Amino acid sequence: MLNFLATIGRITLEFIAGVGRLALFAGIALSHLVRPPIYTGLLIRQILQIGYFSLPVVGLTAVFTGMVLALQTYTGFQRFGADAAVATVVVISMVRELGPVIGGLMIAGRVGASVAAEIGTMRVTDQIDALVTLSTNPFKYLVVPRLIAGIITLPALVLIADIIGVFGGWLVGTYKLGFNPANYLSQTAEHLERGDVISGLIKASAFGFVVTLMGCYHGYYSQGGAQGVGAATTNAVVSGSIMILFSNYILTLLFFGQ
Repeated sequence: MLNFLATIGRITLEFIAGVGRLALFAGIALSHLVRPPIYTGLLIRQILQIGYFSLPVVGLTAVFTGMVLALQTYTGFQRFGADAAVATVVVISMVRELGPVIGGLMIAGRVGASVAAEIGTMRVTDQIDALVTLSTNPFKYLVVPRLIAGIITLPALVLIADIIGVFGGWLVGTYKLGFNPANYLSQTAEHLERGDVISGLIKASAFGFVVTLMGCYHGYYSQGGAQGVGAATTNAVVSGSIMILFSNYILTLLFFGQ
């Protein structure tokens, strides 16, 4: 019994220590975000890496999500004679929830793993210590460009994903379910509000910060050679995905909880 309690206590203390270390890491990173210098070349490179090169996977995910959402919504609403609301449900679901969340999860799988692996390899091969020796702040050089790029690029990716997802729903609605194309588009525009788009983009910006932060954090504190880098990569994807879902609930509660 005492061994069991000791194990629970050790796990709890390790969890609290990890949360504290993450909070300190995030605080230091945020303090460097608002202080010069900013490595513009590195920032542009990360914008391309996180944003531009993620367009294919985010676009494919969005179009199939919109298509499946239209099919499932039509199947459910047809039972109650409310199939005319398919266009409204598709656009609101994509803009408010599915676009930001699915885009964030795709970026967590692609970018979070890449960031953790890259920084983790630099850690285990002492390249981060070399940066300190050369009087280069690792947070300024490694963390800040990725955080800024994540905050900037993910809203743009999500906006594109929203458009592609709604287009996928329109394709299914018009060519598979028999809706009038003009009526479908008019109903989509009629029920879409500015607040829906803004809330989705704010979520996307928060998810971009979370994904890049978790990738940088796990990579920065990785240890143990190649095995440690692999563990950091896995932890970055898992923790980033969990944090996206958790922060999505908090932000949804703030925006639409009343």
